Amino acid sequence: MTRRRYLSLAAAPLLAQDAPSGLHLFLLTGQSNMAGRGVPEAVDTAPIPGVSMLTKDLQWKPAVDPLHFDKPIAGVGIGRSFARRLRAARPDRSIGLIPAAVGGTSLDQWAPGGELFTAAVARAQAGMKSGRLRGILWHQGEADSSDDKLANSYVDRFASMLAALRAELGAEGVPCVAGQLGTFFRRGEAALVNRQLSSIPLIVPKTIFVPSARLAHKGDDVHFDSPSLREFGRRHALAYLSLDPEWDSGR
Repeated sequence: MTRRRYLSLAAAPLLAQDAPSGLHLFLLTGQSNMAGRGVPEAVDTAPIPGVSMLTKDLQWKPAVDPLHFDKPIAGVGIGRSFARRLRAARPDRSIGLIPAAVGGTSLDQWAPGGELFTAAVARAQAGMKSGRLRGILWHQGEADSSDDKLANSYVDRFASMLAALRAELGAEGVPCVAGQLGTFFRRGEAALVNRQLSSIPLIVPKTIFVPSARLAHKGDDVHFDSPSLREFGRRHALAYLSLDPEWDSGR
């Protein structure tokens, strides 16, 4: 994608009549397994009461898969099952999902000042007109498994990116949930990237790591299948709840 495309979708107008208020917002970032490559079924296309998504043109609509629009193959991801589990804990709260992941992208492409970072910030800021940012979800690392230097430096580069993202959004204390690469993904330095991902909570405040044990791929040894993505989203929600005691406190 070109810089012009990223910035144009980020800067599209948000119509006042379509803008709700009081949403609890979650920014979805990373590469293809966050964007979702699961095959949608009926359960994935039925709206969940109280859960909205910010579309490509920055309109709030009922959250149905695919949430993302990075590529035509976008499908089931973790966002809906994540939101469903949080709603089960607090049915009185309306959730807004802000999809910003782009398949095939490396961590360096998410560096501050780059196209992906800039577009994600702009989308989040547009969404924040309708509510409060409560969390950031991150799944990325497959692209960085191709090189041992990238793999070895992953956690330091991620920490810098997340600090800049939180600062840009005025959200230094907002929790971030980072998922493990599929245990079936064994290309290059995938095991090293997963060790780096698992160390994020030891280095970066208000973060948590979500294991992907026993989750399956869709037949390509890279992307989670739809049932696994639904389960992975549930795990992300449980992890998030451990980071944000305010969710159950009414704040």
